[in-house]
Parts: sequence; structure tokens; C-alpha cells
Amino acid sequence: MSLTQASTFECPYCMTINDLEVDEINDIGQTQVTDCQICCQPIVVTIRESDGEIDIQAEQENE
Repeated sequence: MSLTQASTFECPYCMTINDLEVDEINDIGQTQVTDCQICCQPIVVTIRESDGEIDIQAEQENE
């Protein structure tokens, strides 16, 4: 049994789809900074739960 769920989000810099493993117990409601897997720019990622689905909001770090 996996404790994480594979999710994706779009990089706000280069629009490439990035992968993110989300821990449904500890990551919901958290904000973290991660680097784009392609362009390496810093992305502020906010993880929420909406109607039983994981919602990832990705923004440029300096917005």
C-alpha cells in the first residue's frame, strides 16, 4: 500500500507537466517550494483537497 498519490501540475514558467508525489495525510493544506523538472525554476506549490480529489495550485515564486 502506497502512502503517496502520484499527481501532476503545470509549471507556471515553461508550461511543462511536472510529477509530484502527494502524501494525503501530511501534504493537504501545505505550501512548499519545488523546482520545475525541466526548466529548474522555483515553483510555489499549494496542495488542497476538493471533493475527494487532490488540487495542486502552482505559482511562480515571486508572484
